[in-house]
Amino acid sequence: MKKDRKGKHVVEKEPNKLWFYLFVPLAVFFMEMVVMWHCFHKFMAWGVLYTFLFSVVFGLCIVFISSLFRRKGGHAAMVIMMLIVTLIMGTQAVYFTIFKTFTTLSQADMAGDAIGTFWRETLNGIWNTKWTLLVLFIPFLIIVFFGKRFHPDKRIGIVGAIALLLVIAIFQVGGTQLALANTQGVMSYRYVYNGELSPMLSVPRFGVLTTLRFEIRNNLLGVPSEKQSGKADEPDIPEETEKTDEPDIPEETVIEPTEEISVITEYDDNVLEIDFDALIAEESDDKIIDMHEYFRDREPTKQNEYTGIYKDYNLIWICAEGFSRYAVSEQYTPTLYKMANEGFVFDNFYNPIWYVSTSDGEYTTMMGLIPKSGVRSFSYSGDKYMPFGFGHMLSPLGYTCRAYHNHTYDYYGRDRSHPNLGYDYKALGRGLDVKKTWPESDVEMMEKTVPEYINDAKFHTYYMTVSGHLEYNFGGNAMSSKHKAEVQPMLDAGYSEAAAAYVACNMEFDQSMKYLIDQLQAAGKLDKTLFVISGDHYPYGLEKSQMEELLGSEFDEDFEMFRTTLIIWNSQMEPTHVEKYCSSLDVMPTILNLLGVEYDSRLIMGQDILSDSPALIEFNNKSYITDLGRYNSRTDEFIPNEGVTVPEGYAADMLKYVTDEFSYSAKILENDYYAKVFKHE
Repeated sequence: MKKDRKGKHVVEKEPNKLWFYLFVPLAVFFMEMVVMWHCFHKFMAWGVLYTFLFSVVFGLCIVFISSLFRRKGGHAAMVIMMLIVTLIMGTQAVYFTIFKTFTTLSQADMAGDAIGTFWRETLNGIWNTKWTLLVLFIPFLIIVFFGKRFHPDKRIGIVGAIALLLVIAIFQVGGTQLALANTQGVMSYRYVYNGELSPMLSVPRFGVLTTLRFEIRNNLLGVPSEKQSGKADEPDIPEETEKTDEPDIPEETVIEPTEEISVITEYDDNVLEIDFDALIAEESDDKIIDMHEYFRDREPTKQNEYTGIYKDYNLIWICAEGFSRYAVSEQYTPTLYKMANEGFVFDNFYNPIWYVSTSDGEYTTMMGLIPKSGVRSFSYSGDKYMPFGFGHMLSPLGYTCRAYHNHTYDYYGRDRSHPNLGYDYKALGRGLDVKKTWPESDVEMMEKTVPEYINDAKFHTYYMTVSGHLEYNFGGNAMSSKHKAEVQPMLDAGYSEAAAAYVACNMEFDQSMKYLIDQLQAAGKLDKTLFVISGDHYPYGLEKSQMEELLGSEFDEDFEMFRTTLIIWNSQMEPTHVEKYCSSLDVMPTILNLLGVEYDSRLIMGQDILSDSPALIEFNNKSYITDLGRYNSRTDEFIPNEGVTVPEGYAADMLKYVTDEFSYSAKILENDYYAKVFKHE
């Protein structure tokens, strides 16, 4: 019993236990809703319910742990746990502000790099999320200053502990069973709850903390293959559609060349001589047998009139940081404009963002595979057998194969992934001596590297540029600052600083292309060189309104934000328009077909854009676009194209097909599958 200042005994008022048990669960739910609104500006009705149920579980777990201590210790424990929850919520909000997606535990080891190399971007992301962060910290501050008042002085008893655990179990089991019972729509809540990790799907449906639980579950226990492929969820995906069925999409002519090309009616499949039946007979692992059956039964793409038209040409392949259609300007980036409009002109090319930003963008483009969620796929591939790396494929054909990057050598683990693709890899800090600025100069990279290969008989050079990196301003971006005077007319015309700075830093990339072309021309190599340029992701360093400034019109964030430019150009080409819907996943097999290099189209997820295969674009939340329409997983709605007839069950069939591609693409990495197919030790 406490005494007052006069020494008299004072009877303490017993804290309100109801408030003690209710506040933290409601605080967790409140923070979840704040993050959802910050990221999506709307709520999903069922998503609010499930998030509430699982917020109660997390909140009561915090209450339970703190109740194991007396008031002082329990309050301290509650403060620590609520701080952790608040930081998790705040981190995801800031990350989404910068990258328009969510981070995962696998990226935690890059926090030091983010704070060190990209501290300006990190601070800018925090600043742009400041009001959300302030709101998120309100429950934590209430706990800090007032939590001790409603925390019981005594530890919870055995009966109370059992009762509290029972309540937690009821909410957890109840929420889980309700989610599993919800099989409505094309992409049901059961599908997301049971499936592979996809934060863009699970956060708006179940919340940030439950998504974190999914990641821990999947990393520790894995996800049963029947759940990943949809085979366990018959209400979601009709059972009559086998996993290897091609969607019923009518074929159509999508390539309209301006020059006459000889017509051939029969083309061979793009396949290698792989005896999958023999591999199945020799295999004892059911998972690998399942993969053999899946890839054996996939429909290959066929060769076409463009197969081998650039056979034995030099290849310069560039994944350009932040490159997009907004960077292509006849006035400010004339070289890129020329290349984009005088080669293959892809009218419907999309570059979806993936889980690990630039690294996954590179992986998707270079490997023709969908990245595995929850890991850094390219770095993860560094100790796997990757026979379709262009260094491995072109070196036996007499090419010298080099890769360059004008930023830190080992960032994103490129020191492991790129040599593993058969490249002689150099970057800042190892083999490439460029001035360390932020970002570094693409022009300087070309000046330092072109002499290394330009006199080779036949070469393939891959570049990952950095000059187009955010932030887009004239104070923290050395390349934007370098070209500020040249974009002054944009500023005078009323464009935002960010929009003008984005164009300015891409002027550096444009000038690096001019330098490269001029050098090849002088060496007599230009006419026999094929250029391929695409971005790693859309310029998420710009606000949507700033992108619309540059585009000159509005667009939706679900699909058209990712519509962009793919450049495939040779100096002797005539403009060739390609109307087919395609994406960054399709770049790698398209290049192989143009070069006439043998590969097996069944073993990659992308498809040759110039083939007669049905169009398909897949997004990280499993939305998709086909010739018949587009499915928006966020709204669970399929929107048919005008004037087309969509077969019954088509949207669900396609979702199953897309899900299989996600699942088996991840399994290639998980199981080092290529090594098993090609018996590589």
